[in-house]
Amino acid sequence: MRFDERLDPLLEEIAQKIRSCNKCQLAKGRTNAVPGEGPQHATMMLVGEAPGSAEDTSGRPFIGQSGKLLTDTMTSVGIQRENVFITNIVKCRPPENRDPTDKEIGTCAPYVLSQMDSISPVVLVTLGNVSYDFFSTTFYLPKKQVGEVRGKVFRLHSTGCKFLIPTYHPAAVIYNRKLQPDFIEDLRKAERYLKVPS
Repeated sequence: MRFDERLDPLLEEIAQKIRSCNKCQLAKGRTNAVPGEGPQHATMMLVGEAPGSAEDTSGRPFIGQSGKLLTDTMTSVGIQRENVFITNIVKCRPPENRDPTDKEIGTCAPYVLSQMDSISPVVLVTLGNVSYDFFSTTFYLPKKQVGEVRGKVFRLHSTGCKFLIPTYHPAAVIYNRKLQPDFIEDLRKAERYLKVPS
């Protein structure tokens, strides 16, 4: 059984739409779409940019080198991967791992928003500039680079999600290990905010 076949019915319906989607050019070059994985009632949702090669091959998010760093860091601060929902803004791998275009992001955006609405996580963690830029536009947050806003906590209104915490993409941390202490602290803060009362 594949991991994403154990999704609850609401998320599985969205996942099926993602796997059969042909709305943009990325569908032509994919091996697998990558809907995301995690429980229906996850209290935390992590959203990256787009799948890489390992994810395209497997159909699962964050399982390559970046995924290992993310999983190991989460574990070190008390977050169990199986308790969170992990996905990307764009669900198919862009060629050569380039950044997704605005058009590709706009085409794919309804899927991640549907997932968020279905899950209603307490904390949304954005991983990297593409993810933060998308959600900052969606929720009218400051339009800045992740390095300027990482670790800040934004309280969200008019949504089932309470808090948004931006941090670096794990690939950036692999490239520049000086970012790792901030990355660890940001995920530790996200874990603490799961316990903040309404």
